[in-house]
Amino acid sequence: MTAAIILAAGSGRRMGGPKALLRVGDGTLLRRAAQAALDAGCAPVLAVVGDWDPGIADLEVRTLINPEAAEGMASSLRAGIAALPPDAEAALILTVDQPAVDATLLRRLLALATAEPARPAACAYASTLGIPAVLPRRLFPDLLALRGDRGAKAILLRENPAVLPFPGGEADLDTPEDLERPRR
Repeated sequence: MTAAIILAAGSGRRMGGPKALLRVGDGTLLRRAAQAALDAGCAPVLAVVGDWDPGIADLEVRTLINPEAAEGMASSLRAGIAALPPDAEAALILTVDQPAVDATLLRRLLALATAEPARPAACAYASTLGIPAVLPRRLFPDLLALRGDRGAKAILLRENPAVLPFPGGEADLDTPEDLERPRR
């Protein structure tokens, strides 16, 4: 079983508010990421959010409020990993701010991870590796040890993951100008 952890607790100070709540098309960025994880077959799907209503009560998604969100991404990773059920074999880590992420990409990444379950699988873009990524249970202690505004990149680089090319993965939404770009 592969769970999904959506990192969505950031305050979005450059965006002027939580990115997760921004509307793109007919839903929020959080709803879009949650639906992609659900459609890809992840279970459970956890959304680590800030102290605000995530607006996804109608989805089969467990929301976790991260009271330590100001620390940075590591606190959300820790909250998500700590909340996983004991039978979760791996965790798909994703954020809400990569507009090119969809269920098709996530299914391909999950298939890659399933082929070598002890090895992480990560997306490749802009000459680096990153999220979305699938990390096996054996790496959960490493994720729980992270501190500050750091994600799992150092762990991924150390572990020589299976790699899925992800053209467009480098595009993310950090400012209002970035939000306008996908609409054009």
